[in-house]
Amino acid sequence: MTDVDKLQIQGGVPLEGEVRISGAKNATLPILAGALLSDGPVVVGNVPHLKDVTTTVELLGGMGATVTVDERMRIEVDATTVRNYSAPYDLVKTMRASILVLGPLVARYGRADVSLPGGCAIGARPVNIHVAGLQALGADITIEGGYIRARAARLRGARLVLETVTVTGTENLMMAAVLAKGETVIENAAREPEVVDLANFLISMGAKIHGAGGDKIVIEGVERLHGTTYEVLPDRIESGTYLVAGAITGGHVRIKNTRPDHLDAVLVKLQEAGATVATGDTWVEVDMRGRRPRAVDVRTAPYPAFPTDMQAQFAALNTVASGVGTIIETIFENRFMHMLEMRRMGAEIRLEGNTAIIHGVTRLTAAPVMATDLRASASLVLAGLVAEGRTEVERIYHIDRGYEAIEEKLLQLGAHIKRVPH
Repeated sequence: MTDVDKLQIQGGVPLEGEVRISGAKNATLPILAGALLSDGPVVVGNVPHLKDVTTTVELLGGMGATVTVDERMRIEVDATTVRNYSAPYDLVKTMRASILVLGPLVARYGRADVSLPGGCAIGARPVNIHVAGLQALGADITIEGGYIRARAARLRGARLVLETVTVTGTENLMMAAVLAKGETVIENAAREPEVVDLANFLISMGAKIHGAGGDKIVIEGVERLHGTTYEVLPDRIESGTYLVAGAITGGHVRIKNTRPDHLDAVLVKLQEAGATVATGDTWVEVDMRGRRPRAVDVRTAPYPAFPTDMQAQFAALNTVASGVGTIIETIFENRFMHMLEMRRMGAEIRLEGNTAIIHGVTRLTAAPVMATDLRASASLVLAGLVAEGRTEVERIYHIDRGYEAIEEKLLQLGAHIKRVPH
């Protein structure tokens, strides 16, 4: 995989068939960071083969952890060999989730030096919540030379009220608290399934955690955590993306190895768009054969509401839907870059602050487009699947950060897509 590959898509083929969903990136990364807390080997299965996972393995290896990856992407981490407690800028800048080693390192080793994520003032994305929470647990923290430097003999339980809902903040503080002395209560905690998955992983190592999945998590600190074997939950955003691919192309797609109960907000919108949706224990099917989607209104908000990571995909759906759809993004500023690229394909989109008003057109036309971030790039692939002619999506290293083998899975569904060197 190189940074100069691009995807070529010949649009106009209704997708048909079934595809297997990979493990969730956003659960894998905190779980791998959490392996630092264990005093025995940890084996993590159902890991997606993604750039961010490779970066995390590199980060743990750089600290001295013994990490082995088998051909099925099962990862074993033995943190007893860790001798270096820093996460350097060159790794953190490529992956903001590196901040997740901060809590485990302080809790287990009493020290951490973690680079601030690149290009982000403290505040824009709430690193300050991580810092304030760890200080409340008794860590001594300074920020110097672009690094968060944290020191603590042993953390002490505390009541933490998070100022805004933050997934990585909740995860970092939960990991720090599992080895703290006494009880920690996290209020206004994030409720995402990935937070619950991390809690279940920690519990399997002997942690005492109650209430994950609600907005109040109670953690009773323990002296030590032991090794475990754990399977990561399926990726709900990858799930949603393939379901939208089925709907936007007027196709019939079944995803398997997924968790339908994590997709409620997305499935409701697919039904509003006119798709027939069926679910089983581990599968979801969407059928839009012979129909043009109807425009839907979307407003992003923290789980269990509509996920910001599915906003771009529904924007793509709205570009070819009948009617007018409004998309309101409340989580991240400047998350509309993909809208400008879709306009080049003939989409009619008006932007007003954090709102996009999309008038559906009967067809998009192929154009060279550029991926700007992970989810935006997926939406350009979706647009390419319905555009007339051959669309080329550049800078697809963004896609490779979050979607395992996207062109292979789309090929399974009958798409005309290939990865070509630049």
